[in-house]
Amino acid sequence: MKKTHKLNKTQIFASVCMAALFCVQPSSAQGGDTDDEVVVTGVRGLPRSVQDSAVPIDVFSEGDLEGVSYTDVNDVLLTLVPSYTLSRQPISDGSSFIRPASLRGLPTDKTLVLVNSKRRHRAALVSIGGSGTQGPDVATIPAIALKSVEVLRDGAAAQYGSDAIAGVINFILKDSADSITFTAQTGQFYEGDGFEYIFAGNAGFGLGEDGFVNISLEYSHSDSTVRAEQYCESWFCVPTVAAMDPTFAAGVEAASLADGDIVQPWGRPNSEAFRSFVNMGYTFSDAVEFYAFGNFSDSTADGNFFYRYPGNGTIEDIRLEDGSVYNFLEIFPGGFTPQFHGDVTDYSGAGGFRGDLGGGFSYDVSGRVGVNKIEYFLENTVNPSLGPDTPTEFYPGDLINKEAQFQADLAQVVDLDALAGPLTIGFGASYMKESYELIEGDPASYASGPFALPDPFDFCDGMTGPTAAGMSVAGLDCTDPDDPVFTVIGVGSNGFPGYSPEFSGKYTRNSKAFYLDVSADITESWFLQGAVRYENYSDFDSQLIYKFATRYELVDGLAVRGSYGTGFRAPTPGQQGTTNVSTRLPNGFPVATGLFPASSPVAQALGASPLEPETSKNIAAGVTASFAGINLSVDFYRIALEDRVNAISTQDVSSDPMAGAAYDNYLALVGAGVAGAESIGGVFYFANAFDTVTKGVDFVATTDFDLGGAGTTSLSLAANYNETEFDGDVDALFNAEDQFDFVNSEPNWRGIFTAIHNIGGLTALGRVSYYGPYENDNGPIQEFDGEFLLDLELSYTFMDHYKLSVGARNILDNYPDPGMIGETCCGRIYRSDSIVDWQGGYYYGRVEVSF
Repeated sequence: MKKTHKLNKTQIFASVCMAALFCVQPSSAQGGDTDDEVVVTGVRGLPRSVQDSAVPIDVFSEGDLEGVSYTDVNDVLLTLVPSYTLSRQPISDGSSFIRPASLRGLPTDKTLVLVNSKRRHRAALVSIGGSGTQGPDVATIPAIALKSVEVLRDGAAAQYGSDAIAGVINFILKDSADSITFTAQTGQFYEGDGFEYIFAGNAGFGLGEDGFVNISLEYSHSDSTVRAEQYCESWFCVPTVAAMDPTFAAGVEAASLADGDIVQPWGRPNSEAFRSFVNMGYTFSDAVEFYAFGNFSDSTADGNFFYRYPGNGTIEDIRLEDGSVYNFLEIFPGGFTPQFHGDVTDYSGAGGFRGDLGGGFSYDVSGRVGVNKIEYFLENTVNPSLGPDTPTEFYPGDLINKEAQFQADLAQVVDLDALAGPLTIGFGASYMKESYELIEGDPASYASGPFALPDPFDFCDGMTGPTAAGMSVAGLDCTDPDDPVFTVIGVGSNGFPGYSPEFSGKYTRNSKAFYLDVSADITESWFLQGAVRYENYSDFDSQLIYKFATRYELVDGLAVRGSYGTGFRAPTPGQQGTTNVSTRLPNGFPVATGLFPASSPVAQALGASPLEPETSKNIAAGVTASFAGINLSVDFYRIALEDRVNAISTQDVSSDPMAGAAYDNYLALVGAGVAGAESIGGVFYFANAFDTVTKGVDFVATTDFDLGGAGTTSLSLAANYNETEFDGDVDALFNAEDQFDFVNSEPNWRGIFTAIHNIGGLTALGRVSYYGPYENDNGPIQEFDGEFLLDLELSYTFMDHYKLSVGARNILDNYPDPGMIGETCCGRIYRSDSIVDWQGGYYYGRVEVSF
């Protein structure tokens, strides 16, 4: 059942790369030089410099990106942007393969992602829990394809539309027509695991006299890491039981999935990926330029779920139809840890025409399509309700997100004598169609077998005594509620039940938008910008939002700037339609927990209401200065987010009539027709749960030193302070622990200091990342200390075309504080959702060849 027809990505990479190399005539240097000071993000019309922008924008050049040893673009941004945070979450369903990030403390879906200034499609993954974020998977963009990255740290929904509440990240692709670059990197962690290697290539060549085609390819392979200890909790301890039962001990050894007989691995999954991007263009004249770009990415990774120990609710004694007693230990003598595999396929295409028609009028007419698909596969598990007839491998289904958009962006530049600079009027319209689809899994992955109910073969007459069918069953005691005849176990492939016909289907919508953006230098010192946007979604009411931004230069080199804007974000079709049953830790103990769509009969029975759009108000003020070779900016911001979408606290479920509200939830599930309701221990859904206010400050300082014969040194310091608080009462949907963790479980402070020294062909890079202290409610409140992570790299360039690098990330091998019981149960040592990396030091070597 598991896929065996995966493409040989190494052969594909080598073939395409060699073809590209033969097509390019080598030159002595790369083309396509980037002016680091000019940005196209945040303006509609004429580009502006970073220093002249009315809003804070970071520009990372090709050199900046090459100075980061990661190739996953998520990790590149984490390394360079203090307000961009990211965690690695084992045992988190699809989030183990597609990692959601945040900007300025807000989830991924509050940040708009662009490629070449065009909207990037979303991933098919809807994160389970939290905000249920569904944003683009930027890891599908190979780092070697990037010419620069522009990060707009300000709300821009009025200019770009829904999602641009926290900011905008614009990935600019390489457009060289005469260059070749090939890199190879390998490394592993200090612990001796996580060995990985990456091969990447970029080639640009001419297309006729006035065009180019630029191709980027990347292949990576990463082994898993394990940062865990043996499973030993108050409810079950592997060493203790193994010492008492040699048969079980042998089963544990056979079931172990990590070195040292650890039955519960925690760490980075095994992964393999092939990623590619093509960027091309052709200039017919000043009035007509054609452009197109697209990608194909295919990645595979595996993970695991929680270890299933005897007596955990799955590995229980049951009575078969012949009256005999059966236990899944007959299949897995030492218990089992379900293995979860994800295959993520991502492809897109965008193209259009743009040009200058004279008289200050320019146009850009484009279209794009994007598809992201996740195929899941499980092994080393069972569908408990099927008893001994269960398979141990399952296909639980697919998730598919599709988008198509047509857009026209027009601009008119008008010279007015009353203004110090031209008046730029940008206006345009777009139409977008999107869909989210849950593909049904194989029947065994969601089947409700006979053991989903007590006494499936009618051996007992209630609890009074045996029926005629039960009279001949040896050892049967119908008066004992613990007799195996009454055992109820879970429905569906354990760990991740498949999508049943009832919860499969396709959710679609379309939207229309119109915008107007006007900007001008009113005087030599004063720049003013205003924008308004109208959007209408087929599943929501229309929205009208606006923004104002201004910059005033007080004296030469010193300016103040600020902005005020409104925004909104329509919940995605995925957030409205996703469903999931998985093992979670709502009270520090693993239980089967169900997520149901807010508009479904199940969630409606629990009190849910259909989701509505989130709205925002964003205000920012800052100062920029440039003196004595130092560039400095300080920007304050406040983002008020209303009707914020988030999962409610998990509601307990129990089939015990004495369990109060938990029993009421059980009755609601039964009434809504949920198969296996008896085996579900918790339920939750997404809701417009509360309002929040996020406040913070960004600080950026850079300078360069020319030391003459001793070389040159560049220094940069970037820091962010961010805090979020509830705006109103949230007791109805959030318990006290969840409220505390929401506002305290991530560091408020984060800073990055980078020093680069060049002398001759030698380059030394040092980078210090600081994560401030934070707290987490585990019953008692645990305080986590701040942490410094130090990266060092030494590179040597020779013969103009060759570069060798060696380095280490987290060279001091620092770890965050270990977690306490609850958040870090079941063999885990560190909080897996911590944005402070918990894998320790990593060393690597890299070779680069460029022409």
